[in-house]
Amino acid sequence: MAHYSEHLNGIFQALADPTRRAVLQRLSRGPASITELAEPFDMALPSFMKHIRLLEDSGWIQTRKEGRVRTCGIDRKSFAAAEGWLSAQRAVWEGRTDRLERFVTVARKKEQ
Repeated sequence: MAHYSEHLNGIFQALADPTRRAVLQRLSRGPASITELAEPFDMALPSFMKHIRLLEDSGWIQTRKEGRVRTCGIDRKSFAAAEGWLSAQRAVWEGRTDRLERFVTVARKKEQ
């Protein structure tokens, strides 16, 4: 369970940065080279590579090198892990709001 929690921490930490979210959004259209991904950002390539490494370490992307070109693509497993956690949280909160609604409804009926 601790490993799963640490993995989720990395997944959500990666999403905390707008640059990394933009990279994931671009990769949702298909694989791209590091050069293509870095182009819209006003930062040095070594700084951009830190974002790529964090995305790769957290499991959001995979990279492969062909010659001198490193290409990135999305790894769908992290999406599944994040969606699973969010779905579980949604179920918990929907259950709580359903109980609150029943409580309020019963209280109103008692007042009448």
